[in-house]
Amino acid sequence: MHGSTFAETALEPLRGPLTGYCYRMLGAAGEVDDAVQETMLRAYRKLDRYDPDRAGLSTWVHTIATNVCLDLLRGARRRALPWDLGPAATDGVLGTPLAPTHWVEPMADSRLFHVADPAELSARRESVRLAFVAALQWLPPRQRAVLVLRDVLGFSAAEAAQIVDSSVASANSALQRARATLAEHRPAPADVPDPTDTTQQELLRAYVDAFEAHDVERLIGLLAEDVRSGMPPFAWWLHGPASIGAAMTAGADACADHRLLPGAPASGCPTLGQYRPDPDGMLRPFALLVLELRGNRVAEIVTFLGWGERFAEYGLPQHPESLLS
Repeated sequence: MHGSTFAETALEPLRGPLTGYCYRMLGAAGEVDDAVQETMLRAYRKLDRYDPDRAGLSTWVHTIATNVCLDLLRGARRRALPWDLGPAATDGVLGTPLAPTHWVEPMADSRLFHVADPAELSARRESVRLAFVAALQWLPPRQRAVLVLRDVLGFSAAEAAQIVDSSVASANSALQRARATLAEHRPAPADVPDPTDTTQQELLRAYVDAFEAHDVERLIGLLAEDVRSGMPPFAWWLHGPASIGAAMTAGADACADHRLLPGAPASGCPTLGQYRPDPDGMLRPFALLVLELRGNRVAEIVTFLGWGERFAEYGLPQHPESLLS
């Protein structure tokens, strides 16, 4: 087989798994694209030096991806969600927006998953939840790599050690430390998004209806008692239905005539595209909402402001004429 043809046949099936791995490592959609592309380029260039007697192809390519991610993470700040940066707000002052490098970002499930088995898909979605990826950010990069390789992707101890260029004993020690740290920050369980689950779909429809009608009482009735709501790029966030209801009441005019449209799942969570009318009445993308559901309630809302340019990644239109009727 011609070299370039072999490279494409052998390496391209790994692009999807590498995307999921790099996302868990980096937590930022833009950096993931760069990391995967750089990994694939390095693998293509070095393929003639690959020795199948020393490592499986996936192990070898994940070694390259790990080095790429570790380079990107060198000196980088810990990405976070608003509630990781300070206490809940007690007023409506948003403060100064923070740079994009502060935030864990969502990524479309369609780019993260390439499995058909429902049980495996459910497990994979749990490991890319925004809250879980934010929890991974508490780990030093090499510990993060070992934990993801072992506990998420199922590499053996020997394979993980080879990938991070350490002894098996060192890799196992890193894994134990990573598990202990993650246990301190692991998020509460959430329901896996399921388009066939009528209860979930009814909850999302009810949330959309209440939001668009500015029915605060009905909306807070859909929220979990420990619900959190934040709006990157601001560190400002709210805790509890009462606080969210008060903010909605005070800022009712700010969201007047805003509309919501369900998008494709991202980071293992349901999404909603938020649109607001411009002066000529045309609806324009305003924000991407990523929700976590738990027990027929909305448990977490992360509203990513200014994400209109990325709406297509979530199956959301730029000009939703259907919402104007």
